[in-house]
Amino acid sequence: MTKTITAQVSVFAEITPTPMDPVLASIEAFAADPRPDKVNLGVGMYYDESGKIPRLRVVHDAEVLIARNPAPYGYLPVEGTAAFRSGVETLLFGVGHAAVADGRVATFQALGGTGALRVGAEILRLLKTSGVLALSHPTWPNHPVLFGAAGFEIATYPYVDPATGGLMFDRMLAALATLRPGTVVLLQTCCHNPTGVDLDRDQWLRLADVLRAGSLILFLDLAYQGFADGIDEDAWPVRMFAESGLPLFVALSFSKSFALYGERVGALCIVTASPREVSLVSGQAKNIIRAIYSTPPTHGAAIVSTVLNSPELGELWRTELGEMRDRIKQMRLGLVEALKTKGLNADFSFMQRQRGLFSYSGLSAAQIDLMTRGHAVHAVRDGRLCMAALNRHNLPRVADAIVEVVRHAP
Repeated sequence: MTKTITAQVSVFAEITPTPMDPVLASIEAFAADPRPDKVNLGVGMYYDESGKIPRLRVVHDAEVLIARNPAPYGYLPVEGTAAFRSGVETLLFGVGHAAVADGRVATFQALGGTGALRVGAEILRLLKTSGVLALSHPTWPNHPVLFGAAGFEIATYPYVDPATGGLMFDRMLAALATLRPGTVVLLQTCCHNPTGVDLDRDQWLRLADVLRAGSLILFLDLAYQGFADGIDEDAWPVRMFAESGLPLFVALSFSKSFALYGERVGALCIVTASPREVSLVSGQAKNIIRAIYSTPPTHGAAIVSTVLNSPELGELWRTELGEMRDRIKQMRLGLVEALKTKGLNADFSFMQRQRGLFSYSGLSAAQIDLMTRGHAVHAVRDGRLCMAALNRHNLPRVADAIVEVVRHAP
């Protein structure tokens, strides 16, 4: 006897199709490209001269030390280990910073910089904010997704002039001055993604005056510490704002600086007005973390903690990070010079002034598409190019591709 199955409408049938993240779309398109000489300028990772993700010497040495005294993989405290958190605070704020010495900083291990941003967003939703997050235009595509999912309304402020590739600082300040009190303003501390355009120290100081006058809340995203000028130099805005008396959130990522992308090691630091506020914030943060992922993972954080708490390994890390920073600068210079040598009328010298892994090339979506189809050079369609993916072997091909698309699809 045949049993009749009554058809039912699937519970998944009404899900709204979701546009793919542009960075992930670029990565998938690259993976599907069968051409053997393809180049990936879309992914946000550092590659060495051989085109490989490096395994840093300092990571190897830290793992050797950890293996000599193996510990069981038990649950970590919700906020992460004390050694990891104190190492992060010294890295961010320097030795003896008043905010740390006074007990005004709450620090939590997080699942990469992304996890730190999301936990910070959830904490902010518990505070008396305007419910609005102001982001630079453009910004990392995941910023509005993260904060939108936490319930924030997203606003934008001007940042880069597409015509010059430079910072529109006065327009940026004017826009921030119109925001409602309690609005959260997110800025990238250095190596802005996707533009590579950063504020200088005088501009940071002027920005602090606007934030104070408007009673705004600052959230700094520091995903590329050490890739602009150096570890301490890149942390200067964090240390300045920690002294300013303004409320401050900082999301820190170790993915790029340690080449530990898959380990998801990050931290969230919150600077408050008093130790009492640290206690209150910590209680809420632990509840939020407990509800999302319960406790942080062990191995990657153990590597970072070992390095941050060892003078010898810390010095080796700074050396290796300096080597990566210098190689990216060489690739920037090499690409600009190659474009100039090929007689391209368009001026790409602004790329040399940009910093970090990325360059906002000014190439249109149509030009990026043509570059991908005709030259197997993949990039995000907003024109962001990953300078860290260039090397002496693929740079000439990338330069040829840019020249052709600029000349034929201006």
